[in-house]
Amino acid sequence: MRKISIFGATGSIGQNTIDLIRRAPDDYDVVALSGGANISQLAQDAIALKADVAVTAYDDQLPALRAALAGSGVTVAAGQAALAEAAARPADWVMSAIVGAAGLAPGLEALKQGATLALANKESLVCAGALLLDTARRHNARLLPVDSEHSAVFQGLVGEDISAVERVVITASGGAFRDWPQEQLKTATVAQASSHPNWDMGQRITIDSASMFNKALEVIETREFFGVAPEQIEVVVHPESIVHALVGFRDGALMAHLGAPDMRHAIGYALHWPERRELPVERLDLARLAQLTFRAPDPARYPALRLAYDVMDRGGLMGAVFNAAKERALDHFIAGRIGFLDMAAVVARVLAQFDSADRGLDEAMTLDTVSRTDHLARMEADNAILDYVR
Repeated sequence: MRKISIFGATGSIGQNTIDLIRRAPDDYDVVALSGGANISQLAQDAIALKADVAVTAYDDQLPALRAALAGSGVTVAAGQAALAEAAARPADWVMSAIVGAAGLAPGLEALKQGATLALANKESLVCAGALLLDTARRHNARLLPVDSEHSAVFQGLVGEDISAVERVVITASGGAFRDWPQEQLKTATVAQASSHPNWDMGQRITIDSASMFNKALEVIETREFFGVAPEQIEVVVHPESIVHALVGFRDGALMAHLGAPDMRHAIGYALHWPERRELPVERLDLARLAQLTFRAPDPARYPALRLAYDVMDRGGLMGAVFNAAKERALDHFIAGRIGFLDMAAVVARVLAQFDSADRGLDEAMTLDTVSRTDHLARMEADNAILDYVR
């Protein structure tokens, strides 16, 4: 029986993870679950899985969580410090599915315990890839990718020598607006951006898919996770979302990973690794699919991709700046303060301001320096957004 924890349990990744666990409950001992404001779901899952502790990220939600779990025997806690404490509880396998930079500290704590960290929180590698990987090495812990693209690359590299890799191709659905006329994007609404044509995901990641900021983060994540050079990473728009990634080798061969657009593929692979077990996912009917299409992403439609390569060229703590500015721009778009296209403009402005001033981007990467950079970048993004609101 393996001890496991799930951080971000109430989101789409967390719920898909719980779905797999509940199909074989005798295989797992659930240590900790965390969530945000969806207290009823968090409490329901904590009781069903007999978790030791349930944590909400929000201090003001503690009374509601305490009431929902009264008499259950589940310990309750709230806040960022409580998340880190829960992640420090001994576990064999930890799902990191908290959205945003907030997932970094719990992920680091889990690695310090020597756990296998199933990483769905791409922002951790974007903000602090070197720190995360170094922590895993020092504590004999393991990182396994859960993003569908990076799981696909990981699987394509099984038994292969990374030095033989010529390129890595990650696919993008193109999001909600892939077929919209370019001139209509400036009037795109939050509701329109929140509807994905292929995947069932949370609102923030769905909007990030429409803007391609999600793919921009994944480009940086590919660099950090697999150690390939930026020029070896390609993005192609693949509307069917069947091919999740391809690995190209120096002999010209391409290894592709195909599967229905269901996150339980990647979650199940990480959960059962190094074994492959049966999963409750759709089996592809290639004859019915008939064709798979690919096209190059339009740089004018998806400026976020260019920004990702700029971030990798700059290095240091610029990844933390990029993610923080992106998160704040997304907050303001959801709140209706800026337009869809303004998000990329705000992020570009923040990156330029940090690169042109002495902001300590080349300081040693620690949790403190990453957190400070994240805070300063959010402030800079808020200041930039004021120009759009006025």
